[in-house]
Parts: sequence; C-alpha cells; structure tokens
Amino acid sequence: MGKIIVFANQKGGVGKTTTTVNIGAYLAEADKKTLLVDFDPQGNLTSSLGVNSNKSGIYEVIMGKSEITSTIQSTYHKKLFVLSSNINLSGASVELVNVPNREFYLKKELDKVKNNFDYILIDCPPSLGLITLNGFAAADKVIVPLQCEFFALEGFFKMLFETIKRIQKTLNPSLTIAGIVFTMYDSRTRLGNDVIDKVKTVFQKHPELIFKTIIPRNVKLSEAPSHGKTINQYAPNSNGALSYKELAMEVLNNV
Repeated sequence: MGKIIVFANQKGGVGKTTTTVNIGAYLAEADKKTLLVDFDPQGNLTSSLGVNSNKSGIYEVIMGKSEITSTIQSTYHKKLFVLSSNINLSGASVELVNVPNREFYLKKELDKVKNNFDYILIDCPPSLGLITLNGFAAADKVIVPLQCEFFALEGFFKMLFETIKRIQKTLNPSLTIAGIVFTMYDSRTRLGNDVIDKVKTVFQKHPELIFKTIIPRNVKLSEAPSHGKTINQYAPNSNGALSYKELAMEVLNNV
C-alpha cells in the first residue's frame, strides 16, 4: 500500500511545489513508483513536468467527470506519474461547498489507486481552504516546506500545531507530521540561520520532526520549471539537485 504525503504551507513562495516535484523525481530514480498530484489551481507542478494541462486532470476526477486510472499521465520517467491541474480546480471549492463529505473527495479517488504506487505526493495551494483540507484528509503524512526568512515564520507554528490537531480530531486521526524542510537557505545571511535556530528550539524535544537536509537558494532550481524539467533533468550536478537527492533519501528511509 502506497504512502500518501501532502506538502502544505499556508504561505506561498516557500518552495512547496519545487520540493514536491523534485522529491518525487528522485523517488522515481530510486525505483519507487510515484504519483504526483497537482492539487493547486495554479498548476505549477504540472508545468514543472512539461505535462499537458489541457487534458482531463484532478478537477475532472474529483467532480466525477473522469476516471482516475485513465486520467493519470506518464512523464519522462517510467516510474513517475502525474495527475495534472489547471485553473478549473479553483471552481471545486464553490461546487463542493454544500456537498456532504466534501473534504473527502480526493481521498475517495486516491484510495482507488493507492495500492498501485509506492508513494503519492500531493501539492496543495498556499491556503487552508477546502482544497487543502481534501489534501490533509487523504494523506498519511504531512511535509511542511519552510523558507528560511522571517516572514515565513509568521503564522507557521499556529498552522502546524493548531490546524493539524484540528484535522486529526475531525477529518483524519491517522495524519502525522513527517517533518519540516528548510528551503531557500542562503548561508551568507544571518537571517537564514536565525530562522533555523528558532525552529530547532521549538522542536528541541522532537528533533526527528526536522529534516537534516537543508535546501539552498539555487538559481538552477528556479530555472528548471521554466524548461518543464525536474532539477535532476535540468542540472543534475547543481547544489539544488544534490540537496533534493539527499532529501529524497531521507524521505525514503524515514517516512
């Protein structure tokens, strides 16, 4: 049975999609059959893989317009697959608002294919709305990418503790935190180190909740999506690629 991991942070621009895509790419390289679910109406994960966003995707699946097994698309790697997204998904929050069990539409569909994959990774939008709640309800674990900047900390602990506790009580009792990933780290600045130190202080009794690998700020990571490529395709020897490979091995061994 595959492990379902949701990547979530209510703040945008923290490297959430980049982390989802590149962990998935390296899990596939490690011979793990991996499904990436683009559950963000912006469709950035879809474009990062160079996948056709005009085909039926996750919106059509959760709205009952398409079967999930026929909607999953292949990618450049034989072990890496994707459920694409586009702006149509933004309408799902409105269309499902008065529907019973509206938080479980994604879970219902992923349960159909869970046994076909080693890992299913869900990229959620930067919010705590209905779409993200569907991601939490479907997942076994949550990974939280955290940008190494001051504003990234605002509201972070409240989201992590209060929101996940609420999810555990109401939607998904088995959901647990896999860990926090520090992203966009610049070793030349004191601020990045201050953010890391603050988070480590809060989690000093649970150091296992912080991934050891820290993702650096790296221009190749920023360039790769514009070419429709993962970092291991675009610049496999860059610092960004080597860091995500190391992070993927942490996920493989510990999550």
